[in-house]
Amino acid sequence: MAQAMRPNSTTAGSLLATDGKPHPLQDTLLGVTVVLGAIAIITSIWSGLHLLSSWAGLVGILTGAYGQFISVTTRERFGMILGLGASAVGFFIGMAHGGLFGGVIG
Repeated sequence: MAQAMRPNSTTAGSLLATDGKPHPLQDTLLGVTVVLGAIAIITSIWSGLHLLSSWAGLVGILTGAYGQFISVTTRERFGMILGLGASAVGFFIGMAHGGLFGGVIG
């Protein structure tokens, strides 16, 4: 049981990569998904911003789905799911307030 007390030095350097390797594409998709999810859910509070919330939510869902598909570590997947959930909630509330083209087309 000596290995149970040995510190794991490969995960100490990175917050997102638990395998010790850099994942720049996955980390970028994670950041974009979380930012778009935050924008979508915050702007869905105001019904006049339904265009921004619905489009940010839709793009956040798409980037989150692709990022989830190519993610490597559990930490990346966890953050991706949080961003995906926020994007989906913002998207659906934006759709309820007027949709992707509400008032602009038609």
